Amino acid sequence: MSNGVLLNDIRQIIRPVPDFPKPGVIFRDITPLLADARLFGASLDMLLEGYTQGNIDAIAGVDSRGFIFGAAAAARANLPFIPIRKKNKLPWHTYEESYALEYGTDVLAIHQDAFQPDSRVLLVDDLLATGGTALASHRLIERCGAKLIGCTFLIELTALGGSTKLKEIPIRSLVQY
Repeated sequence: MSNGVLLNDIRQIIRPVPDFPKPGVIFRDITPLLADARLFGASLDMLLEGYTQGNIDAIAGVDSRGFIFGAAAAARANLPFIPIRKKNKLPWHTYEESYALEYGTDVLAIHQDAFQPDSRVLLVDDLLATGGTALASHRLIERCGAKLIGCTFLIELTALGGSTKLKEIPIRSLVQY
């Protein structure tokens, strides 16, 4: 089966939920995708396409749905997984970065010793919207002395322009809305 057919299947299985978490927002529910082992596995393969142990040293994922894809992708690629969490959720010394998202603001944190110096990092997340989360993650990764070499997303909400905030970083998204 070609990637085009699989991408269409992935796009079809992601459920739109209008007015969640607030009126005017269309939430993209990935739980039907997670329940389909074939499509979930295919999405992981496509998220990792072009990235291997030879060109990345670790995968980072963002709290919370990014953990699902990031941790699974890291295990699939036999690479370390580094969590980027919401403020006050990590037990060790952290760096913090505030950011804006499509319906509010928040703070992300990462352990200060999360990466080996000069590590090459792939950021894996479920959704690229305004780009605030990805930009904050980029800043946190750099503060740890690592280099973000790419971002890969399951979904991109193109109308929100998030990819423009990460101009110097290669970005891939599997499905766009």
